[in-house]
Amino acid sequence: MQVSGLVWALTVVGIVGLVVFDFYFHVRRAHVPTLKEAAAWSAVYVGLAIVFGFGVLIFGGTDMGAQYFAGWVTEKALSVDNLFVFLVLLNSFKVPRADQQKVLLFGIVFSLIARTGFIFLGAALINSFAWIFYVFGLILLITAGNLLKGDDSEGRSPDNIIIRIARRFLRTSDDYDGDKLFTVQDGKRVLTPMLLVMVAIGGTDILFALDSIPAIFGLTQSVYLVFTATAFSLLGLRQLYFLLDGLLDRLIFLSYGLAAILAFIGVKLILHALHENNMPFINGGEHIDVVEISTGASLGFIIGVLFVTVVASLLSPKGRAQTYVAAARRHASEFLDIETDPRYCDEIYHKLLDEEAHLKSLPEKYRARIRQEDELMKLLRRAHQAHDERVRAGTCFTVPVSV
Repeated sequence: MQVSGLVWALTVVGIVGLVVFDFYFHVRRAHVPTLKEAAAWSAVYVGLAIVFGFGVLIFGGTDMGAQYFAGWVTEKALSVDNLFVFLVLLNSFKVPRADQQKVLLFGIVFSLIARTGFIFLGAALINSFAWIFYVFGLILLITAGNLLKGDDSEGRSPDNIIIRIARRFLRTSDDYDGDKLFTVQDGKRVLTPMLLVMVAIGGTDILFALDSIPAIFGLTQSVYLVFTATAFSLLGLRQLYFLLDGLLDRLIFLSYGLAAILAFIGVKLILHALHENNMPFINGGEHIDVVEISTGASLGFIIGVLFVTVVASLLSPKGRAQTYVAAARRHASEFLDIETDPRYCDEIYHKLLDEEAHLKSLPEKYRARIRQEDELMKLLRRAHQAHDERVRAGTCFTVPVSV
């Protein structure tokens, strides 16, 4: 697929324009997006990605269109998986909910820049070394194995090496000052934790690219399609974070689905490498006549696996129980340790009450297991005690409900 410089320029300008629009009209004023706002803008960005894909179908042909959609769907699924780690990071750094949008948008912009560099590096390697497909395939197979084992690798930890280096060299204050990057403490100008969490998100994004870039190159070698599919998968990720809040923990089988997809693409890459083989120690450097997986088959497999994974997760009683437990734990932690704005404290407490009501609706075997989680029960009791103190102080009038 030949893409002119003008088309490249218009595409980059369009993507930058969307990011700038997102900042000035949504992120610049700190607030918590409503469910309606998050859903509407998530739909807008998904719609733009689909419209662009139809443009590729019209001007690039069926095969190019299928490659774009396969890449976009795969990158979008991997982005949803990344949201789990973003959730852990934002909670571990105790970022106030109204300021989380700015952190997420920074992460998206940083990821776009970093992944663009990886994309052009990957394209250069592919053009220079045919054996790089073996390496990419091996990376994806190892990643798939780690997902199946539930291996919390260093890259997916909320305290990886990049964050530890940032903590060591960046001196920050203990408290946030809104969404400011700098504040004055004891008469000295210091960094706020907001910059540290941005470094954490950005560093984690780089590590995520080690999975996603080889995956999409296994579906298309067109640099333009790789770039646009990656960009459209990241645009709207901020809105998706707030839309899926409370549902992320429900997708208990997502990691298995992603493992199957990454393994599938890894095998596809290795088959392609065998077909293009020039390694002297493999078949004497001659090409090997193997079956290659078509783009259409790849797209069908990816969509099918994601559909089965999501449906199975949503229908799973275990997934429902896990969702309610995780949400109750998160809301209790936010109420006690993170959120200080009275406008959101009461809202979070109401959400906690809703999750506790959901917990009461679970079958007795799940409720019995939950009651055995001492740490969770202590956390919930602390939240209720803090709420009672606020009621006595006259700052809150919500009536608590026991689990």
